[in-house]
Amino acid sequence: MSTRPFAKVLVANRGEIAIRVFRALRELGVGSVAVYSDVDRGALHPRRADEAYALGGSSAAESYLVIEKLLDAARRSGAEAVHPGYGFLAENAPFAQAVIDAGLTWIGPPPSAIDLMGSKTRARQAMQAAGVPIIPGTTDPVGSAEEVVALGDSIGYPLLIKAAAGGGGKGMEVVRNADEAARAFATAQRQGQAYFANSDVYVERYLEDPRHVEVQVLADSHGNVIHLGERDCTIQRRHQKLIEETPSPAVDQALRDRIGKIAVDAARAAGYGSAGTIEGLLNDGEYYFMEMNTRIQVEHTVTEEVTGVDLVREQILVAAGHPLSITQEQMTLRGHAIECRINAEDVARKFLPSPGTITMYEEPSGPGVRVDSGVIAGSEISPLYDPMIAKLIVHGSDREHARQRMLRALSEFKIGGVKTLVGFHQALLSHDAFIAAETCHGLVESKELAELASAYVAPVASESLPGPRAYASERTYEAEIDGRLSSVRIFEDEPEWVELARRHAEREKSGGHGAEQVTSPMQGTVLKVDVAEGDSVAAGKVLCVVEAMKMENEIIAHRTGVMSALAVAVGDAVSAGSPICSILDEAG
Repeated sequence: MSTRPFAKVLVANRGEIAIRVFRALRELGVGSVAVYSDVDRGALHPRRADEAYALGGSSAAESYLVIEKLLDAARRSGAEAVHPGYGFLAENAPFAQAVIDAGLTWIGPPPSAIDLMGSKTRARQAMQAAGVPIIPGTTDPVGSAEEVVALGDSIGYPLLIKAAAGGGGKGMEVVRNADEAARAFATAQRQGQAYFANSDVYVERYLEDPRHVEVQVLADSHGNVIHLGERDCTIQRRHQKLIEETPSPAVDQALRDRIGKIAVDAARAAGYGSAGTIEGLLNDGEYYFMEMNTRIQVEHTVTEEVTGVDLVREQILVAAGHPLSITQEQMTLRGHAIECRINAEDVARKFLPSPGTITMYEEPSGPGVRVDSGVIAGSEISPLYDPMIAKLIVHGSDREHARQRMLRALSEFKIGGVKTLVGFHQALLSHDAFIAAETCHGLVESKELAELASAYVAPVASESLPGPRAYASERTYEAEIDGRLSSVRIFEDEPEWVELARRHAEREKSGGHGAEQVTSPMQGTVLKVDVAEGDSVAAGKVLCVVEAMKMENEIIAHRTGVMSALAVAVGDAVSAGSPICSILDEAG
């Protein structure tokens, strides 16, 4: 069978994962097709593909999530298959089915498997029936806070309320006692509706300090299902992964064989094909199924480094009908790999997203260092999408070698114009808790680590684009001919008004408003408003919740007083510095 599975493949995604798939396609001799929104017209991924087609729109809802636009781009480009990457529509069964119905090949698992695992309650039922251990809790949605309290009385607290259609840490709320049930239930429902258009929630026992251990699986249409070892993804903030490594420091060969079998059994029970991940919790030697991600994972890179298997290549070949290129008996793990997610976030401000223009960008390199990125100097980190800039991956002979290599690589990573997690990762990997392979529970979002991280952040020498050049900016202008992208780059001096505007914005952030006014610290969408005009509020009271770059951020009262000039409502878009309200003295 030819190793050239398709003539051309459309990648229905953006950023680093789109570029990652393009590279695998190019090695297979397959043509690549990119799609892009208006915001991404000047992004890197359209330039890295063989062809690029405009979707129109700015937000994901107007572009990358519009199935009809994606299928139209596939038709116009002559693509034979669609790879969804991760995020967006990667785990959307109707999209997978629409691709198949259009006569195209879906590079992913069967829609039925996506649909089953997309419902966390049905997935738990299926796993329980297959003998796969699940975390104690409900296998059906719960309909009220009273049901949550009843379950707490039955199996004990703490509990975890989770969105039934959730994933990626969205729609998860911890309940430590009966008094917290109503708030947590409402919040989880709201997030489920906002992120997944499904407000159903279920409840499971909350394990206080488990290890988050997941297993990579591969399956083909010939009945072969294998696992490629585990990844430890315990270090997270707000249920969002920050560092991943393999093998897990808490897993020996006997346990690896046991949880590997659990993962294979789970994949078979789902009727799975393609690459996927069984996510689970390891607690006191017991391993529990949590969910299945029916797509390639962000952290697939560390598995590739220790196994030598190109997982994206396997996805493409399996979709074309090829059997897996390896067997379980051939699988071996060599050395240790660590991945650090380099996000545009400000650790000093509780991981607040930090969108903006990357003014300087230098990637590390050298032995055992890999960078998967979708940016260059001049790229824009938009508040409309995920704040990831790059993934930094290292491979060493053992965990300590990999840790030291990661610290070296982090010290070489230079990014200007936006706040990043580079200093945070340096502080965490240097901490005794990480060195001892502890879970780092409570450390990640601590004031201690934020202060340590600040010591690692070196000032960027220049706020302009790097290099000995007479111009300050590289501007990309695109011409769309029948919706297909062509690019022209012009190098020019940055207008003086741009710097003046930047300085003015900084003054505004640092105190340009009166002490009574509350402003939004980021661009985003208002998900909830907890106050009304004329309310008396105490310092620390949550005023509203603003969602930015897939994260919910609580805007709190900085002083005690009376609400005045409330300027936002649920669904409003706000920008950084936009007024939220004023808090006047009680006598005011």
